[in-house]
Amino acid sequence: MALGVYPEVSLAQARKKREQARELRAAGTDRGQAKREEKRTDTVTAWLEHDVFPFIGKLPIDSVKPRDILFAVQKMESRGAVDSAHRVKQVCGQVFRFAVALDLVKRDITADLRGALSTPVKSNYAAITDPKQVGALMRSIFDYHGHPAAVAALKLAPMLFVRPGELRAAEWAEIDLNAAEWRIPAAKMKMKLEHLVPLAAPAVEILRDLHNVTGDGRFVFPSLRTSQACMSENTINAALRGMGYTKEVMTGHGFRAMARTIMDEVLGERVDLIEHQLAHAVRDANGRAYNRTAHLPARRVMMQRWADYLDGLRVGADVVQLRA
Repeated sequence: MALGVYPEVSLAQARKKREQARELRAAGTDRGQAKREEKRTDTVTAWLEHDVFPFIGKLPIDSVKPRDILFAVQKMESRGAVDSAHRVKQVCGQVFRFAVALDLVKRDITADLRGALSTPVKSNYAAITDPKQVGALMRSIFDYHGHPAAVAALKLAPMLFVRPGELRAAEWAEIDLNAAEWRIPAAKMKMKLEHLVPLAAPAVEILRDLHNVTGDGRFVFPSLRTSQACMSENTINAALRGMGYTKEVMTGHGFRAMARTIMDEVLGERVDLIEHQLAHAVRDANGRAYNRTAHLPARRVMMQRWADYLDGLRVGADVVQLRA
């Protein structure tokens, strides 16, 4: 645990920080998580002090009108902070809902501002989708040297194409290597539905090797600083940057777009199976969401075919689409 750099941080200050960290740990609180929560709180406070309080900070809350809040957030929007403007409107809504609970106001007036702000532009994650470039990327990945957990995560990212947060937070209790499957709990999924990831033979081999290194702990890819936390969210992207891939060319999240594009346009895989494996909302003819085991045999075959295809690109083989 890093406490600072001497002499900027004195020995006395370091000891004080150490004791604070021990108190948090004794209370069952992760210090890193606590620091992230504190940083988020500081950000919200800065937003309010800079963009809200100057306009409505001195008004009794029951006298604040929707246009007052709109004026404040549109000032943010006008300087290009569209995402932050939406976040500030949400924070104001939380304040009003708290005031409702205290019987200070009748309702949350920010609901009247629905649609009043411009929609944030959603940018796509950079991804390599040309098979020849993917082959070069896979060779770079397999040539990468680092901590075994980071190396394994980097190799599995294109093969499994789950969301980066789902990959780095994987736990050994969720993985059955004998059954060759990984069951991600609903609480960890964006759609809040349990997700099943079939593991192709190369993925099982990578995980078996990694189990010899991290298998005694909770996380498949533990933090380099503490076994009580999972790998940093920056690890895979940092590895890509170290291999020469800028954020405009490839990102950890881009492995999903890479798989989605090539499996559809090159390998001719069924789109519904791809979407299901991406953990997107896929519904049957009656509009019902498929459960986690839907089309599992077909998805197992697809995932093995995808792993074989990636391996073929890596070694430079001529990869052809197999007939059913």
